[in-house]
Amino acid sequence: MNSFTYTRASGVEAAVREKAADNAVKFIAGGTNILDLMKENVERPSRLLDLNHLPLKAIEAAPDGGLRLGALATNADTAWHPEVQKRYPLLNQAILAGASPQLRNMATNGGNLFQRTRCYYFYDTATPCNKREPGSGCSAIGGYNRIHAILGTSEQCIATHPSDMCVALAALKATVRVSGQNGERTVKFENFHRLPGDAPEFDHTLAPDELVTAIDLPNEDFSQHFSYLKLRDRQSYAFALVSVAAALQLDGNTIKEARLALGGVAHKPWRDQQAEELLKGQPATEDTFRKAAAAVVSSARGYGHNTFKIELAKRAIVRALKQAAEGTQHASDIFTNSNP
Repeated sequence: MNSFTYTRASGVEAAVREKAADNAVKFIAGGTNILDLMKENVERPSRLLDLNHLPLKAIEAAPDGGLRLGALATNADTAWHPEVQKRYPLLNQAILAGASPQLRNMATNGGNLFQRTRCYYFYDTATPCNKREPGSGCSAIGGYNRIHAILGTSEQCIATHPSDMCVALAALKATVRVSGQNGERTVKFENFHRLPGDAPEFDHTLAPDELVTAIDLPNEDFSQHFSYLKLRDRQSYAFALVSVAAALQLDGNTIKEARLALGGVAHKPWRDQQAEELLKGQPATEDTFRKAAAAVVSSARGYGHNTFKIELAKRAIVRALKQAAEGTQHASDIFTNSNP
């Protein structure tokens, strides 16, 4: 780990100014990702700017009747908040599927959005990685790529986004509130993260000086028919091979509204709006779900070791949608996956 200085931000505007003045500054809140990256010499900031004393921890009603999650509220406080449990149980289940209780007690909502990939080669500084060192090559494409992406990839990078929380936020159509030198603005969650393209070193669309202050959940009801299904190698503390956030609004057995997002399959949380449209107006049957699943993976590409994910994703989508339609989501449904 390189030497660095540590200071506390005195306010949101001050934090933005300090970051704009020195791009080598890195924000730190829970530190559950940045400290790992520093220990492995993947990130080498000259200065850490602590955000924990900023007034961004509240979870409260949003102006539109939805719910506003403070960027510095912890994942644990968010998951167990009465309004999240009552109105947004999909988010509750996704958060509880991630990490460990100790990490959820430290990790913040804002920090969760900025998690970097868990690609083996990204963390191994002895190997080429375009995300870590642009132009050096992608070791995963021709290497051991079992955990890597099957959707939205490029010839530069096939890394995946690791967050569970973000998959649920994508399905729920969250909005991210940010503050920068040019003032405050909002970003649709679907536009927050980016695909690798020719610049995989950039994970998101924010300007270097911008700071996330809150996440807004819309005033929509998906509290009865939802499922967060996470397939992984072990039940405790493992990243998803494939995860699915499914949410439905039903009129009898007819799907009025549908949301579908996947994790573990792309460089960003993968919400498929085409598949959502295919589900609308259709009966909530396995045949309908299979057609939607086929649409989601129609453009998927395997790279050898991870080709099994294409079929795994199809089956996971069908299962998650069935659980959502039946209203049978339980924490125990977040189960392990055997090695393909």
